[in-house]
Amino acid sequence: MDRLCFARGPIYRENMQERFSVQDKVVLVSGGSRGIGRAIAEAFHQAGARVTVTARREDTLRATGLPYRVCDIGDGAQIRACVDAVAQQHGRLDVMFNVAGINFRHAAETFPEDRMDDIFRVNVRGNYLMASACGKVMVSQRRGKIINIASLHTHESLAGVSVYGASKGAIASLTRALAVEWAAFNVQVNALAPGFIRTDLNKSLWENAEIRSWVEARTPAGRVGVPEDLIGTAIFLASAASDFLTGQVIYVDGGFTAGSTWPLTVPR
Repeated sequence: MDRLCFARGPIYRENMQERFSVQDKVVLVSGGSRGIGRAIAEAFHQAGARVTVTARREDTLRATGLPYRVCDIGDGAQIRACVDAVAQQHGRLDVMFNVAGINFRHAAETFPEDRMDDIFRVNVRGNYLMASACGKVMVSQRRGKIINIASLHTHESLAGVSVYGASKGAIASLTRALAVEWAAFNVQVNALAPGFIRTDLNKSLWENAEIRSWVEARTPAGRVGVPEDLIGTAIFLASAASDFLTGQVIYVDGGFTAGSTWPLTVPR
């Protein structure tokens, strides 16, 4: 271990800045055209990383202003071609964020089978194939970071999202399995689990006063999150500072999964 980490003065500060830096890292963000994926991609670009975003639609990708490749995460051949192209262009692949995902809310007893197939095709199969393709590159170069996107539903359930919850539970298992398999090759695999986050895609949800009030009351931080709340953890997981952290799901949720407040006044 680098003992400079424990030194004091300018050497310590310089070392810490380097360990948390993502400058010049080659980063691929799957599902990077909107919402959380776009916020992560833009933040890493601003931090000096070489970012490529992927999604199915070229118009939303072009709107990011970032380098992009059109890729349907439900198509294994497209995934492998995309990952290989990015790795060949830059000579390596340092970090991959597995953000692409879909949801559909419906009662479990009448959940449409075709919608269930769509969710598992993207959230499980697609995320697995993307991680596998990136892992192949990272194993060969003996270093890399894969950050999957989990969910509050990875930890606990809400009514009406049984299939989505099952798919996000699978992400936790996938994260642990790949972390164990690739640890010997210096590839770390972790998951970032957002809490309730306000994005353009779900803004109608937060326009519902009853739902917004419930989330604000249930979340110890007392508010709905924004994509920028995830950036610090994302940078940590992508940097050398997290080299001994693997197989973990980190919840960035304002304390939602930690517990609830209740109307009892305590001495202070």
